[in-house]
Amino acid sequence: MTNPVSHPPQDFQKKCRQADREHESRKIAVLLERVRQQIAERDRSGERVESPKPPTVAIAKSMPIPMRSALFER
Repeated sequence: MTNPVSHPPQDFQKKCRQADREHESRKIAVLLERVRQQIAERDRSGERVESPKPPTVAIAKSMPIPMRSALFER
């Protein structure tokens, strides 16, 4: 004979889910605070991070442009 599986009560499951949500909320709060501190430190030190620039067209201009595309050749 097999033993019946006993499931934990729903209240316990709800408490576990709530604890998981609270834990995730605390982790997010810590990460947000860390980001705020980093931004404040950057502002105090005067560092400015520039956004990455798009690739330049100068590289493309130095390469010869083929007269026909290889896709359309047979």
